[in-house]
Amino acid sequence: RAIPTRTIPISDSSQLPHDYCTTPGGTLFSTTPGGTRIIYDRKFLLDRRNSPLAQTPPRRLPDIPGVTSPSTAEEEPKVETNNLN
Repeated sequence: RAIPTRTIPISDSSQLPHDYCTTPGGTLFSTTPGGTRIIYDRKFLLDRRNSPLAQTPPRRLPDIPGVTSPSTAEEEPKVETNNLN
């Protein structure tokens, strides 16, 4: 018996769930508490990649130079002295 499917267009990226899974091919899917699998269309996702929300960086990230903020060229590596030898 085939699993019934239906396509429901999503008009806004806020309708995507907070937790989802991906397949090796890059398809996104999620499930509802009732077990219904939701598959997100590639065209929809590609249309949303240039949206203002997608271009906005996440909030409240820690400051990690070179990762979440530009690294400064003035920083020199710290050399720790081992006084045990």
